Amino acid sequence: MKRILIITTFFFCKLTYSQVSSDEIIKNFFAEYSKSPSRAVEKIYNTNTWTMRMTDGIEEMKNEVNKLTVDYVGKYYGNELIVKKQLSDSFILYSYMLKYDRQPIRFIFKLYKPNDKWILFSLKIDDSLDDEIEQAAKIFNLNLDK
Repeated sequence: MKRILIITTFFFCKLTYSQVSSDEIIKNFFAEYSKSPSRAVEKIYNTNTWTMRMTDGIEEMKNEVNKLTVDYVGKYYGNELIVKKQLSDSFILYSYMLKYDRQPIRFIFKLYKPNDKWILFSLKIDDSLDDEIEQAAKIFNLNLDK
C-alpha cells in the first residue's frame, strides 16, 4: 500500500508541476529570490533539463546575483513588472525592475513551452535602465506631431 501511495504522490506532483503557468514560474522565482537569490536562479534553471549542459553559465549567473549585496546595491525592496511580451502561445518575455537602494536592476526572463510545460529559455541581468530611459526621452524618439 505504501508503494502505491508514493507512486501516486509522485505522479500527482509531476502532473501539477507540468501545469505551472509562466506567471507562476516568475512568481515562484521572486518568492525564492527574496530569501536566497542564488537558490532562485538555480530553481528557475531547473525548469529546463537542457541546462544540465550549462553548469558554468548557471554558476556565473548565481555569482552575479550574489554580488547584489547590501554593501554593493543596498537593501532589496521588491520588483515591478516593466513589460510582458508574448510572441506566441509558446514563447514569452518578462522584463522586471528589481528595486534596490542604490539603483534598479533589470531581470529579463524568456520562457518557452515546447510541449506541455513552461521552461526557462534564458535569463539576463543588467543595470542599464537609466541609460534606456534617457535615450527614450530624446527628441528623435518623441512623437512631435501632436
